[in-house]
Amino acid sequence: MDKRRFLHTALASAALPGAALAAPGKIPAAAGPTLLTISGEVAHPNRGRLDPALDQLMSKHGVHFDKARSFTYADLAALPAVELRPTLEYDAKPHALRGPLLSRLLDIAGAGRSARATVGLRALDGYNVELSLAELRRRALIVATHIDGAPLPLGGLGPLWAVFDPAMLPELAARPLPERFAQCPWGLYSVHVVEAAG
Repeated sequence: MDKRRFLHTALASAALPGAALAAPGKIPAAAGPTLLTISGEVAHPNRGRLDPALDQLMSKHGVHFDKARSFTYADLAALPAVELRPTLEYDAKPHALRGPLLSRLLDIAGAGRSARATVGLRALDGYNVELSLAELRRRALIVATHIDGAPLPLGGLGPLWAVFDPAMLPELAARPLPERFAQCPWGLYSVHVVEAAG
């Protein structure tokens, strides 16, 4: 092995945990951080119990679970996207919002098998909305990852926004703009599903 290749391999091994185990010249792809956790009645989990020491935000917001399904940005980007063009309350202008249907994510998690299930949507600031699964599906909520073609930023309305187009719903279309999006938490990070009893 020549000196240059040895140095490249040594630097990669030092910089990336586990890189020394990869094939020469290959850098393992990072899965990326979890952006959304679906918990509660989940039939297809990919993570275990909430850890109060390490899951600090969820713990402080009173989220508890024994198992959950987590989604990274790459997971969400790999799913079919739906685009909405609602007029937003913040600037009274239409914007293109794009992302997968929340009902699709619930299906992947194996959650919400009953139309009477309750779905709690929690934002980074603690704002919490509850909808029935039937209402969530009727409103066609998406988990928006993009606005006007650009990723939703953390510190803005993102990185995820549970949103629908209120203009498509007669009971909301006539309301003032600030009232239309009350059940659309931006900064979404947690979805908790409780199946109806009986």
